[in-house]
Amino acid sequence: MSNIAHSLRSLVLTAIFSFIAPVVLIGFLFAIARGWGYLPQQEGFSQAATAQMTYVLSIFGSGSEMRGVVLIGTVCSLVGVLFDAYTLYRYQNLRDH
Repeated sequence: MSNIAHSLRSLVLTAIFSFIAPVVLIGFLFAIARGWGYLPQQEGFSQAATAQMTYVLSIFGSGSEMRGVVLIGTVCSLVGVLFDAYTLYRYQNLRDH
């Protein structure tokens, strides 16, 4: 039973961190693009960069940028959980032999 609890805890932690990582990365990119606008003569570049990022996120989110961020985070979380589950499976098979 302890092995199942350990595996479940590992999968949950992987899901949480795999969701948070791309969301933080997207937020960091937005902060850099917005901060770039405070430099002299760079306001146009900053506005274009944020407009392109919101455009891409709205495509993924069917018109909503926040939905796009949540969708990207959810997909990354699912991929992380699948990789962790595969790793746990391989570890158990190698340990048993």
